[in-house]
Amino acid sequence: MALTVTHRVEEGFGILQLVGPLTLGPSLNGLRETARQLLANGKLSGLIIEVSEVTSVDSAGLGELTIVYNFANRQRLGLRLVGTTPSLLKMLDMTRLEELLPPCKDMQSAKRELLGR
Repeated sequence: MALTVTHRVEEGFGILQLVGPLTLGPSLNGLRETARQLLANGKLSGLIIEVSEVTSVDSAGLGELTIVYNFANRQRLGLRLVGTTPSLLKMLDMTRLEELLPPCKDMQSAKRELLGR
């Protein structure tokens, strides 16, 4: 099964939804391209990546998430992960990436944090 990436804008937030393995492979480039398209569409209040349906993650997948972080950071947008699985949380902790890719418990919490409330 390949990674599927969809995007939408909801209440001014760019949302990327990931389904499947976030691992090395040709479908991983879809995340980068979809993020570029979403961020090119104009003014957003932040970027949220929904990862509850990610089945596995490797270092290439984490690398791709940091690239998306860099895209958002260039536009001075905050980024949050929603639906983080225990294995992804462990990887974020081990690599010390939880500061760049902070997890949130749900979509509303992510939106509140990105708005600074």
